[in-house]
Amino acid sequence: MILCLDAGNTRLKWGLREHAGWQAQGALAHADIGKLAQLLPVQPKRIVACNVAGTDVQAQIERLAVALAVPLEWFCSSASAGGVVNDYDQPAQLGADRWAALIGARGLHQGAALVVMAGTATTVDCLDAAGVFRGGLILPGLALMRHSLARGTAGLPEARGEYQMLPTNTDDAIVSGSLAATIGAIHHMADTCRPGNADFLCLLSGGAAAALAPLLALPVQRIDNLVLEGLARLAAGQSHE
Repeated sequence: MILCLDAGNTRLKWGLREHAGWQAQGALAHADIGKLAQLLPVQPKRIVACNVAGTDVQAQIERLAVALAVPLEWFCSSASAGGVVNDYDQPAQLGADRWAALIGARGLHQGAALVVMAGTATTVDCLDAAGVFRGGLILPGLALMRHSLARGTAGLPEARGEYQMLPTNTDDAIVSGSLAATIGAIHHMADTCRPGNADFLCLLSGGAAAALAPLLALPVQRIDNLVLEGLARLAAGQSHE
């Protein structure tokens, strides 16, 4: 049994993996990481973790591993892994969560893919049919776009509107603008990655996936916890558990 941990900017996502299936999954606030040991239904044999949330969260995960008395392996970006080649200028600088998501995507779809992680930030990454990560975009997530307008202006609210093609109130205009900007970035990258790839697929994950999916004029597959899928895929390749 392997415990996979994805420490993102906002929450810790976790999953217990045995063979090809998830036995349990969940999410915790960073402040509650220490409680995970009591929440797990079974004792894992090892932990594989990805962290983009800083040193304090790293220390909390290390304390968790000590409490569980299991080995901890930190996942980091590399030049290649899990059938994916990293074409970043400096492969080690690619965010570990993006790298894990790309590896997870490759395990789920063998053709060309656009890998979209819609969380605190939104990343839009191009994975070609040969499994080469060609590059991608980083932009503020939907909530961060709305928050930045409220913080950076004197007259705009913390918007709670709905998407409209032609918004006629300020809340709807802000929400619709955030969605339109993100959808435009995704379609821009799809136009770059899709030509000539009949099996092209957009793999969409993250907390804002539900808001984005209906607006995409692309073949889309929503995947819960794509980073965990990548961690599990690599962990399975290192073990017969």
